[in-house]
Amino acid sequence: MSKIIIVDDSATMRSQVRLALTPGNFDIVDAVDGQDGLDKVTADPDISVMILDVNMPRMNGIELAETLAENGRIEQGLSIVMLTTEGHADLIQRAKAAGAKGWIVKPFKPDLLLAAIQKMAA
Repeated sequence: MSKIIIVDDSATMRSQVRLALTPGNFDIVDAVDGQDGLDKVTADPDISVMILDVNMPRMNGIELAETLAENGRIEQGLSIVMLTTEGHADLIQRAKAAGAKGWIVKPFKPDLLLAAIQKMAA
């Protein structure tokens, strides 16, 4: 079973993502902001996919992706999908440069999110 982490400061959004992923039968971990996400993914090498918001307190999603790229976690097989209200080309480019494999704009279509995560977790 693949382990997924949802990093978003909105409890409602984390619940919606968790519900969308239910058919995938994933082991899901939540993180309330970028720093919490960094702490949890660093402590758990079994996490294989990160669903990451951009705008969060303490550490935003772009900073988190860049930190994970710098410390080698993405090279070790962590896949990142950005799930955000942001659509600015410069942010998308920064995320891709850090190793993010996808960018999904909220509100998201649950079936498309599930399909993308299943592909990355395979």
